[in-house]
Amino acid sequence: MTTTSLFERLGGKAAVEAAVDLFYQKVLADPGISHFFEGTDMRVQRGKQKAFLITVFGGPAIYTGKDLRRAHAPLVERGLTDSHFDAVAGHLQATLEELGVARDLTDEVMSIAASTRDDVLNR
Repeated sequence: MTTTSLFERLGGKAAVEAAVDLFYQKVLADPGISHFFEGTDMRVQRGKQKAFLITVFGGPAIYTGKDLRRAHAPLVERGLTDSHFDAVAGHLQATLEELGVARDLTDEVMSIAASTRDDVLNR
């Protein structure tokens, strides 16, 4: 019996790419968190996020970047907190809902996101 990956159930590469692009539109429009992206090449950032999510969701293992702790350590030093994490997670959920992702898949994605909190916040 073959289990279909979350990546496939979400719609594959095109779906993840569309979600990441819409997600960052929301994040960058949020004055409470957009400052964390000042000076960031967003083309590169979107590419890293797409590769990370494709890999995490069970697609081809294409992410070769830093682990979550190392990647977010400079942001923690700049004041990244639970409230910022919650805002980002809220934008992720809103993105999935706007794209019409089924509730069970949204719940699965949000569970994965929630599981990263301590690593992102370096705890």
